[in-house]
Amino acid sequence: MAAGSVRRPSPCRHRYPGHNVGQVNAITGVTVPTVRAAVPADLEQVTAIYAHYVTTSVATFEEVPPTAADWRRRLDDLAGRNLPFLVAESGPVVGGYAYAAPWRPKPAYRHTVEDTVYVSPARTGSGIGSALLAALLPGCERAGARQVIAVIADTGSDASIALHRRFGFAQAGRLSAVGCKHGRWIDTILMQRQLGPSQ
Repeated sequence: MAAGSVRRPSPCRHRYPGHNVGQVNAITGVTVPTVRAAVPADLEQVTAIYAHYVTTSVATFEEVPPTAADWRRRLDDLAGRNLPFLVAESGPVVGGYAYAAPWRPKPAYRHTVEDTVYVSPARTGSGIGSALLAALLPGCERAGARQVIAVIADTGSDASIALHRRFGFAQAGRLSAVGCKHGRWIDTILMQRQLGPSQ
């Protein structure tokens, strides 16, 4: 087993329950996206979603967008660790994605993961982030994770913080001026959620 990896009995390769996915919201008239495990055919759309945030925002500290080949390696790595990588789709369109990765490489961190959630800029505010996180957390627990960490850049918007709070995350700290991108220094906010029974 690679350092920092967690295991569960079988890989996540099925549809995930929650939020009445695939149905039409009677109030908004918007189709709730289907959340499922990512497959290689999704990665061009995943690449495009992330590239938008890399090039136009400080939500991520990456400065060069990863290629689809880079994403294929990430998908394979997470599958090898039995960690979830999910997409939310409406028809053929991927509206967002989420995955969990090891928090740190040292072996004693093997039950702690970091979550990542990105929504297509054309689909923000449509419930995709909630649908993804609702499915991701049980996947993390099935993988043997006990703690989930969110590292959120202080972009001036609290949308990601509010999303994580809705799912039981609590703020665990702030790192000041740890990133410099687009000519500004950026803080990161750490949030944490325990999975499973209390210790």
